[in-house]
Amino acid sequence: MGQTAVSIGANVFQFFTRNPRGGAAKPLDKADVKAFLAYAGEHGIGPILAHAPYTLNAAAAEPRIREFAESVFIDDLKRLEHTPGALYNFHPGSHVGQGVEKGVELISDLLLGVFDAARPRETTVLLETMAGKGSEVGRTFEEIRAIIDAVESRLPPAANCRLGVCLDTCHVWDGGYDIVNDLDGVVAKFDGVIGLDRLKAIHTNDSMNVLGAHKDRHEKIGKGKIGLEAFRRIVNHPKLRELPFYLETPCDLQGYKEEIALLKGLVK
Repeated sequence: MGQTAVSIGANVFQFFTRNPRGGAAKPLDKADVKAFLAYAGEHGIGPILAHAPYTLNAAAAEPRIREFAESVFIDDLKRLEHTPGALYNFHPGSHVGQGVEKGVELISDLLLGVFDAARPRETTVLLETMAGKGSEVGRTFEEIRAIIDAVESRLPPAANCRLGVCLDTCHVWDGGYDIVNDLDGVVAKFDGVIGLDRLKAIHTNDSMNVLGAHKDRHEKIGKGKIGLEAFRRIVNHPKLRELPFYLETPCDLQGYKEEIALLKGLVK
């Protein structure tokens, strides 16, 4: 993956820890990990972002689904301890009719169990901002903050578990945050509710939908409703520009190479 990233002009990359629809992960190859760490150091590859499978639902009503989510989460975090500085991103979950408050409770309970079992020291866990389709939890900054508070208020003092946030540009736009006409206001809102010290990564995606559509359909950079000029402001924003940006647009490798060059060309 590191070699692929370098070949398309990237200095960070995201990957799935296993099939995005679930399933077992491949056995950990420690020799491969060692080789990657050396390659990443030589080529200046920044924090790798591991993405949990989409089937992981920490807020599910059915215990078996939550148990699956917890087992995958624990396994992933234990693996990521071999790559210091890695980030682990997950969709908080869908409450499936139980209500946001119950969803926050279930998500925070699962995270506490995961942290107790995996005891991560090298990995920061990121809650992803969501578009708000269906019964997704995390559609507002306040919901993300509620999960963080519910976890950290119950973590033992000796725990060294870190919770951060991954801001998805498509998701926040679809969720109703106007990053096109009021980027400064959205950034200030995030800082006031969650805190910019929690923001560790940005999923960089245009959107097929209008503001507040709550649909979550990614588009290529500059080809959607967010538009290229908004991304020019995003990548140059003083509070955002030093963060790692990860593409999740509907492209092949050549398309990603072109988008990376496009975004780099926007940086002042």
